[in-house]
Amino acid sequence: MPWLDFIAWFFGGAFLANAIPHFVAGITGRKFPTAVAKPPGVGLSSPPTNVIYGVVNLALAYLLLVQVGSFDFQDIIHVVVAGLGFALMGVMVASYFAGRFPDHA
Repeated sequence: MPWLDFIAWFFGGAFLANAIPHFVAGITGRKFPTAVAKPPGVGLSSPPTNVIYGVVNLALAYLLLVQVGSFDFQDIIHVVVAGLGFALMGVMVASYFAGRFPDHA
């Protein structure tokens, strides 16, 4: 199994995790920071921008998980690699945004 497949699947899991908060913020009508906001990652993007940003992240996750190598949901190694990317991104996002939105407490 080539290492590049594992790297792609790891980042596929990370993009999948990143898609969730953006898509949810967008469909619930909330502004949320994106990389295209000014300043990037700090400024708030509009709900439609977040929906699009979430869908782009979902598309990237699909490309990395399904179109690279032969990802198999029944192979525990494949799932663990993608799951590690998903979990690490989740922890990083949670740490970054901790306390930044007092109205969400």
